[in-house]
Amino acid sequence: MAVALPSSIEPVAPTAEVIEAAEASLRDLAQVRGAHSLRSASVSLELDDGGWASVALPPAVLELLQGILVQMAQGHAVTLLPVHAELTSQQAADLLNVSRPFLIERLNRGEIPFRKVGTHRRIRLHDLMAYKQAIDQQRVTALDELTAQAQDLGMGY
Repeated sequence: MAVALPSSIEPVAPTAEVIEAAEASLRDLAQVRGAHSLRSASVSLELDDGGWASVALPPAVLELLQGILVQMAQGHAVTLLPVHAELTSQQAADLLNVSRPFLIERLNRGEIPFRKVGTHRRIRLHDLMAYKQAIDQQRVTALDELTAQAQDLGMGY
C-alpha cells in the first residue's frame, strides 16, 4: 500500500489535547531512550477491534518522529515535505516568513534558483533551505561582529 505525502504544505497545528499527548509521548520516549540502548524501534498501534499491531521503524524515522513530537509539544505547527518538493512562490515566501514580492525580488536577482512552469515560478525546497541556511549564517556573523564591537567599546554586552 503506497502512502502519499499531503499535496498541501499546510502545517498541522496542534490542539491543546495534541500538545499534551505529544508531551507525554516525548517524555515516555526520552525515558526509554535514556534507560536503554536501542537495537531497533517499533510502534504499537491500537486497532479498532481492540487488538494491537506492531510496526518496525528505521532509526532515522524514530529521530524524525522525536523531532515532530518536540515541535508539537511546544505548540508549533508541523509539516512534512520531501526535500525534492517544489514550492510555489507563495509557499516559499510563507516558509521564509517574508512577503511574496520580497521573495520574487530574490528570485529575480538569482539568489535562489527556480524554474518557470508557464508563468509560474517553482522553487525546490532544497534550494530554499540552502538560501535560508546561508542568510541565517550571515545574520549570526553580523551579530557576532556587532557583539565584538560593543565589547571593544565597553558597552557592557
